[in-house]
Amino acid sequence: MPELPEITPARIADLLERVPRSSFVDGGFLGGTPSLPVLDPATGRELTRVVDADAAAVGARALDAADAAQADWAATLPRERAEILRRAFALCHERRDDLALAMTLEMGKPLAEAYGEVTYGAEFLRWFGEEAVRAPGLARHAPAADAAILAVPRPVGPSLLITPWNFPLSMGARKIGPALAAGCTVVLKPAQKTPLTSLLLMEILAEAGVPAGVVSCVVTSDSKGLSSTLMADPRLRKVSFTGSTAVGRVLLSQASEHVLATSMELGGNAPFLVLPSADVEVAVTAAMLGKYRNNGEACTAANRFYVHASRAEEFTRRLVEETEKLVVGPGIEEGTTLGPLIDEDGIAKVEELVADAVACGATVLTGGGRLEREGFFHAPTVLGDVPREARVNREEIFGPVAPIIVLDEVEEMIAAANDTEFGLMAYAMGEDLGEVTEAASRLESGMVAINLGVASDPAAPFGGVKESGLGREGSHEGLAAYLETTYLRLPL
Repeated sequence: MPELPEITPARIADLLERVPRSSFVDGGFLGGTPSLPVLDPATGRELTRVVDADAAAVGARALDAADAAQADWAATLPRERAEILRRAFALCHERRDDLALAMTLEMGKPLAEAYGEVTYGAEFLRWFGEEAVRAPGLARHAPAADAAILAVPRPVGPSLLITPWNFPLSMGARKIGPALAAGCTVVLKPAQKTPLTSLLLMEILAEAGVPAGVVSCVVTSDSKGLSSTLMADPRLRKVSFTGSTAVGRVLLSQASEHVLATSMELGGNAPFLVLPSADVEVAVTAAMLGKYRNNGEACTAANRFYVHASRAEEFTRRLVEETEKLVVGPGIEEGTTLGPLIDEDGIAKVEELVADAVACGATVLTGGGRLEREGFFHAPTVLGDVPREARVNREEIFGPVAPIIVLDEVEEMIAAANDTEFGLMAYAMGEDLGEVTEAASRLESGMVAINLGVASDPAAPFGGVKESGLGREGSHEGLAAYLETTYLRLPL
């Protein structure tokens, strides 16, 4: 981690003067009159404005460009695609100061975490650059005939990539990297709340050598209009979405019209199990990262803490102590470890969930509500005695609230953890290898972190089960998601 620079008003003004503020289509920024405000969640005030693209017109133009570029990009040698992604990786690191500051300003995360996201997000470009030359295939003799079987991977084609606001760089890189490595052209739709980081990424990709038309980025407040326009066009062949399960269901329905390939990374409700053999200090360290990283605004965030009765008193006491050490403030300020939530709706939802838990009988052990200051700050909160019927057990919190539910039996803990329609992430804490692996193997989740507070890695498959999504991002599976197989049969 580089030494964090001092963030001055002049440094912020300089970045906001240089950052692109319009959609990027067919190799250039379109320009126009900025009218869509981008807010600073640390103040609630406007940072800047970007051009609010006409979803239908600009979306169609972006898909035209993607379709026109598809054949040439698919024919580009894998090694050349790999080198372009490698250059983009290097440029992300060269421009980490701009990328990190943009993320902190428009999303609110502490600056140290934003630098961490630059490292994490850029790694997807390097990883998939390496994977570009390793696309899977098959060649074998037909077992019962004098013929050869060849299975040849080919790019699925123009793809719509829809990303959320909470990880503005890494979500784009995690989708763009494998798409370009596979030979697909793309149209990126970033969240309207955090467009600046994505527009900086467009500059980087263009400078790295991505040809015109291969990547476009449409910034618009009309998300439904853009997705409907593109998904109704038979030239689009894939949609990849990260966001809520409710929106994912709508997109899956729309995708059925032209039988589009889909990748869906949807909502989460991650259980955090503190088993009888858990080392409490290890568990608390993992809990602090799993709960409060990214201001608690992560689909993988620990959402429900199921603590065995034998560890409950010590774990609760230590979690409260560590929670009270968090430094809440604007992400650009030195020493901040917990920033604001994204907007008024975000903080109102967290307040509502806490109020419901308390009404059901939960006890506020620390924190409890909104902080009286400008911006969208919620106190880091630990709730004790949380009843099973409280909404925090069923709904994604997306904020710095840790509800603790004490249970007497491991079987009961596992059953409670699985009692949800979601299955993205889970955490299991235990020092007894048999106990922790047996519990982890029974959790209905696409990912399980054991004695750790984070599991994401570009080399690992990221995704969920049940209503948390379809498909995987990262690892070799992330590349395969943008490929389809053609079977060739040849006489011998």
